[in-house]
Order: sequence, then structure tokens, then C-alpha cells
Amino acid sequence: MSTTALSDNRYTRGIARFVSGLRYEAIPREVLARIKLLMLDSLGCAIYGADLEWCRILQKTLTGLDTTQGCAIWGTRHKLSAPHAALVNGTQVQGFELDDVHRQGVLHVGAVVLPALVSIAETRGGMSGRDFLTAAVAGYEIGPRVGICMGPEHIAQGWHSGATLGVFSAAAGAARGLGLDVDRTVHALGIAGTQSAGLMAAQYGAMVKRMHAGRASQSGLYGALFAEQGFTGIINVLESEYGGFCSTFSRSQDRFQLDALTSDLGQAWQTMGVALKFYSCVGSNHSTLDAIRAMQADRPFGAEEVDRILVHGSQVTMDHVGWKYEPQGLTSAQLNLPYCVATWLLDGDCFVDQFTEDKVADPDRMRIAEKVHVAHDPDITAKGSKFRHMVRVEVTLRDGTHMERTVEAGRGNEKNFASESDIVEKFEKLATHVLPRDHVEEIRDCVLGLDTLQDSAALPRLLAARG
Repeated sequence: MSTTALSDNRYTRGIARFVSGLRYEAIPREVLARIKLLMLDSLGCAIYGADLEWCRILQKTLTGLDTTQGCAIWGTRHKLSAPHAALVNGTQVQGFELDDVHRQGVLHVGAVVLPALVSIAETRGGMSGRDFLTAAVAGYEIGPRVGICMGPEHIAQGWHSGATLGVFSAAAGAARGLGLDVDRTVHALGIAGTQSAGLMAAQYGAMVKRMHAGRASQSGLYGALFAEQGFTGIINVLESEYGGFCSTFSRSQDRFQLDALTSDLGQAWQTMGVALKFYSCVGSNHSTLDAIRAMQADRPFGAEEVDRILVHGSQVTMDHVGWKYEPQGLTSAQLNLPYCVATWLLDGDCFVDQFTEDKVADPDRMRIAEKVHVAHDPDITAKGSKFRHMVRVEVTLRDGTHMERTVEAGRGNEKNFASESDIVEKFEKLATHVLPRDHVEEIRDCVLGLDTLQDSAALPRLLAARG
């Protein structure tokens, strides 16, 4: 074993130096404005998720095991210890395929950063709103960089990137929230990284797919809390030639780019690369839905007029969402591209009301889904991870009409980010499923005004349902 495997941690330490040293004043104004909108979106997803079956199972199970009353489960009256709250709240954020995604980094960022960080604000107290925002940015910056380092092959090999990469975002945000120095932040990352896990086979119907983000948030929180007390982790968790994150998860010494971890760190802000969703399905499906939506605007057509739809996409798109649909539950439905296209064609929308258990095996949806085919386009794959959601969609109608549209990324993407009013509307639409409108408006105002708060513990108090 080379000495590099034991001693070189220039990238892990570089990340730790950035996280520990980040100051509110150094964050560009547009990044601060963006992080508040991203947080608002994630919290809306989480509050909506509070009433979902898989989230209720976690709530019931863990409140039966854990009598600690430290942290609120968002949108409910339940309270749990910080790690269990992070697990449940992260699951709620990711609970219905509504939350953000960093396309190039392949990571749902808010679902892993916020549950860990909010629990620290709630249990420690005294963290100002500006410090909270700074810690959130630290978390949002790091996980996507690990994803860019690993490339789209990471998810193509079967790892669920939100679970595997998410531990680094969660640990970074929690470490900055606790005010850890560089050395302890290195250990926080090393403790979190060795807990990294998550399998993409969960997408075919298992509830556990929803839990991956919560588990990553919990692991990152453990990393920061343990490191604060002097517990040590793998100091070169990203670089180690044997058993390091990059070498192990890529099964190689060269199919990753370590330079991407720290290149332009603090100058090129990955927070600005996070996109939002306006369909209640996996991000890989959104560009296809937008392509069909655009074609319908030019020449209206419905499901029964379609003869065939052919979607040309990246290898990741084909592997991730292009499989033949079989009814295996809501998770499978929300991740399958043919099913989601059929849903759009039949209902004219693909949001929360379109995904209910009674529709999973709907004969009409299954019949229309048979008309949708997904093919690998090597030219799109060759463009790299920034273009992994790019699709070229061909629609052939029964009357012989042929249409084609290419879409690089879905609505709300980082290059054409959603307006504040659209994001607030989505937040309110989701949150009012669970909480009264006046309560929802209080949360909205708190998040958008976080930089004025003396103590960010006001936020988790608002996130709890009132008795």
C-alpha cells in the first residue's frame, strides 16, 4: 500500500477548510437569495410528506422506540431525538419526488442538508439566521462537488447517489452549524463518508427509496456530532487509494476527478446549480414531459391520437427511467418515464394528485405507456454529466403527423430558474395539504427573512404542527 493511501488528504482537507472558514459576508448576494428559495421548496415538500404512508410508518415506529422530545417532525406534533428527526424529516423532503436536484452532481440537496442542520439549530439555540444560511450554503456546495467528481457512472453502476453523496452535504452543513474547526470538519466528513450507502434497485417499488435521503442526513449529523467530541474519522476519506470513497464506489483508480472537489471552491457556487421540480416525479423525466408539453402547445394532441413516442436520452436516462413499466407501487410509477408520459397525456399534469395507489395499475395508463420507448443516444451521453437530462423526443401521431423536440433540462432548471412567486405558490400548495394557511404563511415569511433572525431556532418551532 502506498504512502498516498495513508496520508494524502489535500481534497478532503480543502473541503474542510472551505466549510470551516465560510463566512456570511463572503457569500454572493444571489447565492443567499437562492438558498432561501431552495430551502422554502424543500420545507414545502417535507410538510406535504408528513401525511404519506411511508413517512407515517417511520413516525409511528420511531416514536415508539425513542421517547426523546428534542426535535420536531415537520408538519406533525411528533418529536424525536435529533438523529431520528433528521431521518424522518429527510424522508419527508424526498417523500414524493417533489424536491430539488443538482443535475450534474445527481443529488437532492435540501433533503440531506436541512434535516441535520435544523436539528442543530433546534437543540443548541443561539445560531443566528445568518449563521444558519452560511451553514446551509456550506452543505449545498459540497455534496454536488462529490457527485461531479464521481460522474454519472456512479448512479449507472447502481448506487443511489442521493444516499451515497448526501452524507457529505449533511456533514458539511452540520459541521459549519456547530462551528467545527478544520481538523474536526475533516473527521466529520470521514465519519460520514464511511456510512455512505444506498442501492438504486429501491426505485422499483420499495418504500426504502424514500428513506435514503433521511439516512444520509442522519449519517452526516452523526459525523459532525461525533467529531465535535473528538471522535476520529477517515482523514482522507475521498482520496484513499484503498477503501476511499472515490476508489471504492467507482471500483477504480481513475474513473473520478478529484480536482472537481475543490476547483474554484468559493468562486463557482454549486448552490446555483440546484434545480427545482414542477412535476411529482424523478428529475430525469422532466425534460421529456416539457418536450411533449411544448409540442402540444404547437399542435394540441391527446393520448388516443398518439401512435408512438420515442425518447432519445443519455445512458443514465435509459437505465434510470427507461425500463418497461410494471405496476409495483408509487415509487416505481414516479420513476418510470413511460408511465409519467402516459399520465401527462391522459391528465394534462403530473403532480401530486396524479399519483395515487388506485392509478398504479390503471389499464389506460399502462396501455398508453406501451407506446413510449426510450433509446440510448451516444451523442447525448458524450456531452457529459451536465447534459444527463437532455432528450430528443419524437412523437408520431396516428394521422401520420411527426413532431420532434430537443430539451436540455426541465422547467425550474439552474439556467432558467423559477420565479420567487412560482416557488412560493408551490410551497403553499404543498404545505396547505397539512397545515392551516396562516401557519404556512408564517413559515414562508420566516424562511424568506432568515437573515434577520437573531435565533434560527424560531424556524423549527414553526415547522411543528400546533396542538
